[in-house]
Amino acid sequence: MISVLRNTWALLLGLGLLMLGNGIQGTLLGIRGAIEDFSTTQMSVVMSCYFLGFLFGSRMAPDMIRRVGHVRVFAALGSMISAVLIMYAAAPDWMVWAVLRVLIGFSFSGVYITAESWLNNASTNETRGQALSLYLIVQMIGIISAQMLLNVGDPSGYILFVIPSVLVSLAFTPILLSVSQAPAFDTTKPLSFRRLFRASPLGCVGMFLLGGVFSAQFGMASVWGTQVGLSVKDLSIFVSGIYIGGVGGQYPIGGLLGRIDRRVLVLVLSGFGGGGPTPPILFALPFWGLVIIGAIGGGISNPLYSLLLAYVNDYLDKADMAAASAGLLFINGVGAISGPIITGWMLESVGSGGFFLFMAILFGALAAYAAWRMTRRRRTPEATSGFTPVSPTASVVAVEAAALVDAEDARMRPPGE
Repeated sequence: MISVLRNTWALLLGLGLLMLGNGIQGTLLGIRGAIEDFSTTQMSVVMSCYFLGFLFGSRMAPDMIRRVGHVRVFAALGSMISAVLIMYAAAPDWMVWAVLRVLIGFSFSGVYITAESWLNNASTNETRGQALSLYLIVQMIGIISAQMLLNVGDPSGYILFVIPSVLVSLAFTPILLSVSQAPAFDTTKPLSFRRLFRASPLGCVGMFLLGGVFSAQFGMASVWGTQVGLSVKDLSIFVSGIYIGGVGGQYPIGGLLGRIDRRVLVLVLSGFGGGGPTPPILFALPFWGLVIIGAIGGGISNPLYSLLLAYVNDYLDKADMAAASAGLLFINGVGAISGPIITGWMLESVGSGGFFLFMAILFGALAAYAAWRMTRRRRTPEATSGFTPVSPTASVVAVEAAALVDAEDARMRPPGE
């Protein structure tokens, strides 16, 4: 691990600064939107647009990189991100924000693909799993630290928009100075959705539903928080709790895979995810109770994402795993686009409990579907992949790399383990 860190520290530092910039903008916009008196419906559209842009970026950025190269794409999209972060404060109109969110989602997707390509190229087959683990940790540290930055300025002013713009600009320095040449770039063409669904209906449906859960957690927590009157400090703690739970739950749950049927684990985790948000729906909780509920949600949804990726790979040949990962990421992105809009509608219709109710419904639906699938496909194949923690914020490059690490991990395990 130390040798991996020594070889990739500059890349990881740059990626950490990028996550600081990205982590602060979603929460900040929810707070500033309330100050500007935007409605919940308007803010739900704004938040959804990020995931729309991210999905477009995941499809278009690879072609851009192949056409003009890593460095030009990285510099152009980085400049776009920095400009958009300033434009939020300069043009406080929800329709302008919606367009800017598409642009920044597209740009972050392309930047992640480029940076992750360099990180992947700097790793060997033996160290790639460790590099991905470090990447996950850096992502979570960046996002959690971003929530703390919300407390250093006034959300109604400019400074909190200037800070992430500067951080993103600084992120490019260690990344561009640490790489001597751009790596060969080639993403795998996704499997057809028909083949992917035939291989694992549970994996496809689960990734779609989790897309809605992630986008609600990532995009709408601040909108909900302002609706219930949380202070900036309390809101930053609540959002941090979601991500702390996310990284904390990955490794213990990954350790259970060798002893529990993966479908059973999906069912149990989804069941807990459906029941966890119930208390704040039924009655008022103290603030720290809400933080615990948020941490439980993050501690379930993030490991489920990695678990479903590994589960689908069990039904595929090694040669198809990377292609399947790209397809699953697209399905997850489609689900993420709808998440904020439905959450916003539920906040308007049923009140503040709608935020938790939406996630409870999606987790419950996944648990029910997992239980039904266990009656349709009784045999679970022997695990052909391991478990590499992956963040939902990662691009297709990191997800494909994780699939290859999973396959190699399974190949190296003793028979029957």
